Amino acid sequence: MRKMLVLAAALLAAAPMAASAADAMSYTYVEGGWTQLRVDVPGQSSFNWNGGYVRGSFAIAEQVHVFGGWSRVSDKTNYVGQSVEYTFDQPHLGIGYHMPFTDRLDFTADLAWKRRSAETKYRSDLFGNERLKYDVNTGAVNVGVRGKPSRMTEAWVKAGYFDGSDTDGEWTGTVGGQVNFTRTWGLVGEALFYDRFAEYSVGVRASF
Repeated sequence: MRKMLVLAAALLAAAPMAASAADAMSYTYVEGGWTQLRVDVPGQSSFNWNGGYVRGSFAIAEQVHVFGGWSRVSDKTNYVGQSVEYTFDQPHLGIGYHMPFTDRLDFTADLAWKRRSAETKYRSDLFGNERLKYDVNTGAVNVGVRGKPSRMTEAWVKAGYFDGSDTDGEWTGTVGGQVNFTRTWGLVGEALFYDRFAEYSVGVRASF
């Protein structure tokens, strides 16, 4: 993961210096799409939970923006006379800061709250139903760069750390990018890595 972050940062730093107003990166946008949570368990196969997400950002000052979103992934396994359903929700809110290095490259930093809610529902014809739920509130900080390798593309890379009262602290790495179809619409993709977990998302973004 470290090599990938270094490579992404190098590519952003190599972006051309000159840019027009039409090329400016927007910190006001809404987006939504598909997301997946992947869990690698030593000695076992990986678990993939699929779902959807929505998120957005709003610039409240020249270099400050607020952001938030929500994602849900789930999986269901059926057996003879019983089933097990897993659901994982992650709402988040935060505030971010950006400072231009060049016309096409920004330094970024953000601070966010995220709630991680895992729920398991057991249903059995013989033993009835049971529901287990576990919630953890975490705080996270990220620093990175966001830039435009070309007029119709964007890319970003971030390193971060999160911790909570009921969870161990973890370092994170995030890489993402966008391909613009118009000045407003674009296709975005992002990957977040920490410990044995990976969160992937692909969606459509409208920037304003």
